[in-house]
Amino acid sequence: MKKRKTICLITGMPERLHVRRVAKGVFGQCDKYGYNVAVFASMSHFQFFIEEHTRGENNIYSLPNFMLFDGVIIDTVTLSEDNKGKVMKTVSRKIKECGDIPVVCLGMAYEDHHTISGYNDDILREMCRHVVNVHGKRDICVLTGPKGHSEAEERLAVMVDELEKLGITLDEDHKIYGDFWYTSGIAVAKEIIDGKRPMYEAVITAGDYMGLGLIEELTKHGIKVPEDIIILGFDATDEGMLSEITLTSYETNYTKVAADAVDYLRKFIDPDGSIEPYTPDIQNLCHKGMSCGCQPDITKSARTFRDSLYYIYHNFTAEDLFDNIDIGMLMESYASETLTASDTPEECLENIFGKVYLLLPFVNFRLCLREDWLSYDTYLKEGYPEKMLVVVADSTVGGLKFGNAEEAFTIDTKDMIPELNEYTEEPCVFYFAAVHFSDNTLGYAVLQRKLSDRHLLNLVFRNWLRLVNNSLEMARAKNRYVQLSTRDNMTGLYNRRGMYEKYSEMVKRAGSGDRLMICAIDMDGLKYINDTFGHSEGDDAIIKISSCIKKLCGDKEICIRSGGDEFIIIGIGKYNDDEPQKRIKGLADILEKINAEQDKPYRLDASIGCELGEENSFELEKLLTKADEKMYSCKSERKKSRTVFRPNRT
Repeated sequence: MKKRKTICLITGMPERLHVRRVAKGVFGQCDKYGYNVAVFASMSHFQFFIEEHTRGENNIYSLPNFMLFDGVIIDTVTLSEDNKGKVMKTVSRKIKECGDIPVVCLGMAYEDHHTISGYNDDILREMCRHVVNVHGKRDICVLTGPKGHSEAEERLAVMVDELEKLGITLDEDHKIYGDFWYTSGIAVAKEIIDGKRPMYEAVITAGDYMGLGLIEELTKHGIKVPEDIIILGFDATDEGMLSEITLTSYETNYTKVAADAVDYLRKFIDPDGSIEPYTPDIQNLCHKGMSCGCQPDITKSARTFRDSLYYIYHNFTAEDLFDNIDIGMLMESYASETLTASDTPEECLENIFGKVYLLLPFVNFRLCLREDWLSYDTYLKEGYPEKMLVVVADSTVGGLKFGNAEEAFTIDTKDMIPELNEYTEEPCVFYFAAVHFSDNTLGYAVLQRKLSDRHLLNLVFRNWLRLVNNSLEMARAKNRYVQLSTRDNMTGLYNRRGMYEKYSEMVKRAGSGDRLMICAIDMDGLKYINDTFGHSEGDDAIIKISSCIKKLCGDKEICIRSGGDEFIIIGIGKYNDDEPQKRIKGLADILEKINAEQDKPYRLDASIGCELGEENSFELEKLLTKADEKMYSCKSERKKSRTVFRPNRT
């Protein structure tokens, strides 16, 4: 079957109300037309105070390969909150790299991309009519966002125009610029309390948070809302609905803006396809509260309160339990304790797989990490490597399910995930989110859901990712400590402690008929190199010899630096009787090649002794002694035929 067309949505903080409304419009229209959606979003606010964390989150915007998409929607209202503008620049650069693709912006223009304006005029006018016609107020102040901000200026202009039509002309003292946040509402309240501003009959705010700040500060000083002053908001946030004095507020119409953006792209994607416009119900956009004296909408308040509860005793026998996972269930699952208690990276991935159910409902889930995610030598702040490793997969439709290193597989990062390019039975959304610790990028997560599901991303996904990020970093740290205690710092090979630990694991995995094989290797002429050319040159020679021994070591074998110039290779498998001779010849060939390539005034040489045990016999110390004896015998024979350590170059 031919893959579905896919629209890419670039936004941020998916749990926010504005983004949920955008998603509702995009998902609803795409579901109508049979399109998939790919969402790329930072999980935290662009102005989050931990800058390193924000940088790590924002790296997700460098991931999308826009050549895989049929159209792009940019939520410029949300992305504009990145005051540095780096996110928009990254997105714009990536879009230009892909060539010709239709792009549309929501609410605010960017560069020369087509823009769908916010259809909020009728709603803003209705707010003004409500204050004047329903409550009879005439002394009205309008508090908007920052001066020069397109949304703030547009909202102010519409309300000023509507009030004039209602016979009310606002002077400059009745038009106030704020910051769309609590702080500007608090500032206006303080000016009223201090007598620097009059006690208005009504204040219409162009954003809920400003209205809430105003209410909070006024009531703190004995001014009653709505008896002394009425206040209206705009955005209909959950905070407004849950405030002690519930805020009368009006929803923005960004669901229609987003829906119309999909319709705009459809003209390019399917020129002959019909358009089914989204028509909002304006009356349902008004959320009445106590702040203007109206009877509050108890049903909406109760629903908002229910959705915001942290802890609820769930009916664990309910069939739809896993369709209703909330933040309380996430925290009471003890996911944090389970994930951070992982002793090894392998156990960490297994535990992550065991907690993916907390993201239900989903179609598929993928956790993709850098191939070198455990390395402390690599610190990736920007971009992604060319290859990624899928380390955890889960599915509810018979797809891949694993959480172990043995089943992990590599993909091209430009593909992001293979499922994105495959046919889906129903239109789906793919949520892409950064996986990182601080600003070190480890990879990304992809959650695939049906567009028909009523669930949107919320704080459960964000906090689940935080737990995963922390557990991965802890696994990296523990692995680092283990490496330092079991690995030789100079060569990266196992030390004797590491040898015994890994050997125990190898024995546990041994099969019937397997044999133990040991190679004991001792470098020749290290003292000559140290005495003649210095110890730094001697260290370099040890590192080169160790690289030669690594090449001699098989994939399922372990390589050990057991002393200053002593090395061991240990393997368990179905070896033939001629394996020792193969290893002896193999080392000679490897050394011959490196001596021919390197421009050094000395040769690299080593003596080797190999011993092969009987089937199903794994007596390490006994076989190691025999291999040592053969190695020293080899060294003795080599000394007889070599009276002078001759340099490789003259």
